[in-house]
Amino acid sequence: MKIRRALISVSDKTGLEELVRVLNKFGVEILSTGGTSKAIAALGIPVKDVSSYTGFPEMLDGRVKTLHPKIHGGILALRDDKEHMDTVRKYDIGLIDMVVVNLYPFEKIVSKPSVKLEEAIENIDIGGPSMLRSAAKNCRSVCVICDIGDYKRVIENMENTSGSVAEELLAELGAKVFARTSSYDAAIYDYLKPHTACARTLTDGFPLELKLDYKKLQDLRYGENPHQKAAFYKDVTSDEPGMASAVQLHGKELSFNNIIDLNAAMEVVKEFDRPAAVIIKHTNPCGAASADTLKQAYLDALDCDRQSAFGSIVGFNGPVDMTLAKTILEEADFVECIIAPSYDADAVEAFKKKKNLRLIEVKNFGRKEANSSPDMKKVTGGLLIQDRDMRGIEESDLKVVTKKKPTKDELNSLLFGWLIAKHVKSNAIVLCRGTKTIGIGAGQMSRVGSVKIAADKAGGRSNGSTLASDAFFPKDDGIATAARAGVTAIIQPGGSIRDPEVIGKADELGISMIFTGVRHFKH
Repeated sequence: MKIRRALISVSDKTGLEELVRVLNKFGVEILSTGGTSKAIAALGIPVKDVSSYTGFPEMLDGRVKTLHPKIHGGILALRDDKEHMDTVRKYDIGLIDMVVVNLYPFEKIVSKPSVKLEEAIENIDIGGPSMLRSAAKNCRSVCVICDIGDYKRVIENMENTSGSVAEELLAELGAKVFARTSSYDAAIYDYLKPHTACARTLTDGFPLELKLDYKKLQDLRYGENPHQKAAFYKDVTSDEPGMASAVQLHGKELSFNNIIDLNAAMEVVKEFDRPAAVIIKHTNPCGAASADTLKQAYLDALDCDRQSAFGSIVGFNGPVDMTLAKTILEEADFVECIIAPSYDADAVEAFKKKKNLRLIEVKNFGRKEANSSPDMKKVTGGLLIQDRDMRGIEESDLKVVTKKKPTKDELNSLLFGWLIAKHVKSNAIVLCRGTKTIGIGAGQMSRVGSVKIAADKAGGRSNGSTLASDAFFPKDDGIATAARAGVTAIIQPGGSIRDPEVIGKADELGISMIFTGVRHFKH
């Protein structure tokens, strides 16, 4: 398609100069509006204002600029339809072969905490989406550009073909418009619905209709298994620090499973203000600790289960320095990935000796905020959505239900274990000594099975340990098994019809037990 006339109206003028200089080089007549017209004219490039082209002035504070038959007729006319061509000639409508529009920055405006409804409404683009959709509908004959990132491809096409654009690219750019306009409309809907009658259709804070907006960050080599294709997408409505905003400093490409495990690692260490480290295998912690230094926290976490730590993901809630880097390289047999808020330059250089070790940096991931994005889980043909499990507990929330009370040290250990149990797949049992795990039982079909696994992993270290359970004990067999391992104190939600039996067994065996009243299932 030979480009002879282009209409340009952009809020973001990045890359504009290079594009219009190429258009001018090939003799393309440029139509434009407002600020864009002034920017082009300032470059010394001929430009015709839309209002002089249509013979109709901009009005209503700029709300009406391009909504005119000479604009949309010139875009929508089918070049191979005689009746269309007769009509545009009759009404002196010139054909428009290229439309370059990026929309008012509605998403950026409404992300500001202080934005008012009136300001948001004024940043709803009307003419821009209309022109884009008209051009996309007629993309066999009109080159439509809604993404600054596509300027280069169009320029290269024109340079290689003396001012034309290939049909394949026209079709691709046309389809892209509808992805952009649907995303734009969804953002407007999401912002406006609390301000309208739509707000009254909410049930417990969740909308009756859910619009999701995700942008692909990258294709992955494969999914959970090599025969599965996979890609990684970013929620464009979320600015919460996480894997979608991560920067890879070193190592080979991340896999599908790496991303899931790295996210799990980050979520664990977010829980702590004190230096903390976690070692993840298959989304479960196989060791976690909090200590005075990250180095000590890492060593404590590693000692929980060195066998399972082979090929693991390691997470930290503070900067990784050279001392910590040396410790990891000396102590760990094989680490897949490390995630942290930052790395010292010399630590990065030290890690580069391991060419495949992935170093992931997520700045400012900090502790989780109450307004964090929801948790969503896909099922065949549907989607489950829930609040993230952000519930914390304080000492004042705890209820001692046994005759024996936990000591201050035991209580500190129990609260640490409770935070870790929240991130272990149910049924979850976490054995701790102080603020380090010594044995973790995860994902078993029976709670007593998880107790046995945790005790087995702890070995002789379990004598004098504390136990955290993510949900209640349905029978007293788990308590008896814990006692045989040497557990002295237990934290659990309570709520079973057999609580009296479970409490009685703890009293019989000299174990202190506290109830939280909060369950932390993780499926």
